[in-house]
Amino acid sequence: MTKRDAPAPVLERQPDRIALGTPAEGGGCHADAGVLRAATDKAQGSELLARYAADYPVGPHDQPQSMCPAFGSLRVGLRMRRTATVLSGSACCVYGLTFTSHFYGARRTVGYVPFNSETLVTGKLFEDIKEAVEGLADPALYDAIVVTNLCVPTASGVPLRLLKKQINGVRIIGIDVPGFGIPTHAEAKDVLAGAMLAYARTEAEQGPVAAPRVKADRPTVTLLSEMFPADPVGIGMLLEPLGLAAGPVVPTREWRELYAALDCAAVGAIHPFYSASMREFEHAGRPIVGSAPVGVEGTAAWLDAIGAACGVAQRLIDNAKDRFLPAIGGALAANPINGRITVTGYEGSELLVARLLIESGADVPYVGTACPATVAGAADRAWLEARGVRVQFRASLEQDLAAVAEYAPDLAIGTTPVVQYAKQRAIPALYFTNLISARPLMGMAGAGSLAQVINAAMANKPRFDAMRAFFDGVGTGAQAGVWEDTPQDRPQFKKKYAALNEAARKAAEAVGS
Repeated sequence: MTKRDAPAPVLERQPDRIALGTPAEGGGCHADAGVLRAATDKAQGSELLARYAADYPVGPHDQPQSMCPAFGSLRVGLRMRRTATVLSGSACCVYGLTFTSHFYGARRTVGYVPFNSETLVTGKLFEDIKEAVEGLADPALYDAIVVTNLCVPTASGVPLRLLKKQINGVRIIGIDVPGFGIPTHAEAKDVLAGAMLAYARTEAEQGPVAAPRVKADRPTVTLLSEMFPADPVGIGMLLEPLGLAAGPVVPTREWRELYAALDCAAVGAIHPFYSASMREFEHAGRPIVGSAPVGVEGTAAWLDAIGAACGVAQRLIDNAKDRFLPAIGGALAANPINGRITVTGYEGSELLVARLLIESGADVPYVGTACPATVAGAADRAWLEARGVRVQFRASLEQDLAAVAEYAPDLAIGTTPVVQYAKQRAIPALYFTNLISARPLMGMAGAGSLAQVINAAMANKPRFDAMRAFFDGVGTGAQAGVWEDTPQDRPQFKKKYAALNEAARKAAEAVGS
């Protein structure tokens, strides 16, 4: 038996650790991340996780608190036309991912290849995946099939790289998205987007490819991020005086858009964490511009940078700024935001939102993002820090909560637990993903777009105070739960049993020694 033919090492749940051997179904999900990384390196070679560590460095925190990262790549595949999605992982993980995806609006079937100890140990799982993909590869239905290894198949070395690159004319994209290698679901979007760009770039280098449905008559700027649907339109308006057009948004909605995305004059890294995707654009020789056209200063700097990257004459850049900046400034002035706001989230646009808030008049002392510091985001970081903002990359929930406690903002923008923490303290709060990301941020449409919802939320402070005073103490301590007669606290019982418990502890220690 050759080394390639040997069964892939797999994971077994033991009392205090995960070791190579016969696996228990789902056992690997709860292992220490370091143990899973070591198992993956042994099973697959160190290249996979070394590349992820370079693309998505974790910084001081081993794992930011976010939903399963595979949700990000799953979301990208499910939003693409003529693209099938197949997951390989523990059943509980697949159930949670598909539930979350459909909750967020996916209307696609998610394929699932289950496994057990036997199929994982013997290598039958890979054969099952291969059989499933071959049965699914119908060119009348699909341009591509995305197969994703979750944690246990990744750590066990299920070799998706051995799948055929194409079956019946349908492209096969195999990716590993383990929770111990990809820190956030936002970055997992880049794992799949980067893999698709790499495949499409190779196709384009080998010969003619399908033309996009709509081809711009001017050089284009590809937009790298998921953003509010009106933002690409607004960016296109800003680019028009420069003789440029807004190109495809990556992650794309269909395969042929990948070719158009690669065939651009420059790339606007609106969200700066798409490391693998940016690497593919660099291989294609495309310049990359960070930040985004938010507010007056952000729009001016972005037009300068895009113009320089695309070789646009300075007079055209100045004309565009003269045309748009006064209107953006006027819209910001007409919709002021007065108050202290902390901004936290895991989408990757937290720094852009903070910039827009500051230009709207808000005091923003803290920005926390679960995403890493990157070269593409350096301009936003420098702009914010020059204005006294503390920017925390790879922020933990504990850091975000500490910022709310430290700065006592008039409004906290953040993830669900941050919003909950703030509201428990009678601080108005808004969920970043649903209430902030769901609004335009760029150019004219972005100017003033946040003011209404933010000012309305801050105006609710008196209602929070009144409700907190009215319900003070209800549902806490001895009064938690459901009851008819108001419970009475019994501190004497607490004191008695605390003393008895301490005596028992000391007695146990004495016996042990």
